[in-house]
Amino acid sequence: MEKMRDTIRTAALKAGEILMRHYGRIENFETKSADIDLVTIADRESEAAVISVIREAFPDHAILAEESGGGGGNAGYQWVIDPLDGTTNYAHSFPAFCVSIGVMKANRPVLAAVFNPYYNEYFHAERGRGAFLNDRRIHRSAVSDLSRALLVTGFAYDRRDKADLLMRRYRDFMMRCHDVRRVGAAALDLCSVACGRLDGYWEENLKPWDTAAGWLILEEAGGRVTDFSGGEFRIEKKQLLATNSLIHDDMIRVLSGQA
Repeated sequence: MEKMRDTIRTAALKAGEILMRHYGRIENFETKSADIDLVTIADRESEAAVISVIREAFPDHAILAEESGGGGGNAGYQWVIDPLDGTTNYAHSFPAFCVSIGVMKANRPVLAAVFNPYYNEYFHAERGRGAFLNDRRIHRSAVSDLSRALLVTGFAYDRRDKADLLMRRYRDFMMRCHDVRRVGAAALDLCSVACGRLDGYWEENLKPWDTAAGWLILEEAGGRVTDFSGGEFRIEKKQLLATNSLIHDDMIRVLSGQA
């Protein structure tokens, strides 16, 4: 695990350097499956750098990456990579973006790193050893009343087809908490709940690379991650509810229409 910890940090920091080299200079970008799903040269260069670092250290490990897909590996470990979470923010020079890398074993994350190079914030966790921000241990908030909570959500790339449902949920929570934010980077949202800046987060239609790292970081900080009904979360699930654990059941009731 020590070698894996060194590798994930090296990969995340190297990718962060690439992102900052291009930051504020993106003039052209492409779209993928939806015309609001962007990809830039920074996404591709960052991903290539992360994969290169991992392949050199662990050639027998599997990789699942946002831009290049998956492949290889028979050692039981899978590295799940988002080379640039928050691409739309990044393309507009809005400083809420990060590199996200999670290491999975037996369908559970065992090692994680999320790095926002703009603010030089490196979140990391290892299963059973706690969660950290720049090597300082972090904990979820102590807010136990939904009416005092600051929440965050996100809208996936199919949001134009589900606008009414998404805005209804947004309104339901807005009426019951201090306020609701929308940042646009799932991994950072999870880390913000982990370190107590936010108290709860819900979103659907996320991808494995959006959640693999932040999931572990939040759980190791004392938080809870499930689907909208409180069921076990897996990275292939489409629903994510992530909280400080204290307001989790209240948020389930709101999402189910029972509150």
